[in-house]
Amino acid sequence: MSVRRLPVYILLDTSGSMRGEPIHSVNVGLQAMLSALRQDPYALESVHISIVTFDVEAREYLPLTPLDEVRLEEISVPGSGATFLGAALELLITKVDREVRRSTDDAKGDWRPLLFVMTDGSPSDLLAYHEAILAIKKRNFGTIVACAAGPKVKLDLLHELTDRVVKLDTLDSTAFSNFFKWVSASVSVGSSSAGLEEQVNLPPPPAEVQLVL
Repeated sequence: MSVRRLPVYILLDTSGSMRGEPIHSVNVGLQAMLSALRQDPYALESVHISIVTFDVEAREYLPLTPLDEVRLEEISVPGSGATFLGAALELLITKVDREVRRSTDDAKGDWRPLLFVMTDGSPSDLLAYHEAILAIKKRNFGTIVACAAGPKVKLDLLHELTDRVVKLDTLDSTAFSNFFKWVSASVSVGSSSAGLEEQVNLPPPPAEVQLVL
């Protein structure tokens, strides 16, 4: 096992609007993503995954875990509720500060972490969201990708977090499946190029995942 880890953080919207097919598709997509990553020897050596869910509150669904040890229970969605993305970013900041190993005189630390955020709405806690963005930008992520799932997302708010915003026009299983396939390909690129580039050059997204400029 490689000493240097590649932390991958995934923030998932579990607000009430994700009930039904969307959250089912997310669960299927996550399993497909894990299966694809486990076929990649570079990813198996270095990738550690953590998942945070957010609705009326932010929760650590999966602590930072080596790829080969990840076991996911099905993610569920409450009956209704807000989209506290700001709270999720605040929890993420706490986790990154606690979990990502920094280099010392005697040992090199982790590779720069990757962050993927997926939401089908807009932050209900705007003040916390804006404050957290300032802190996120100081955490030296290798790349940050925000995915706007469906037509209700305010893209300008996601662009405040990152210039890498992608969009799914529909919330069906095909769209989510292709998004998570692209995430797994992006993580694989990150694991094989970690430390070689200032920012990870992501593969082009599939047709169902539109890059928003």
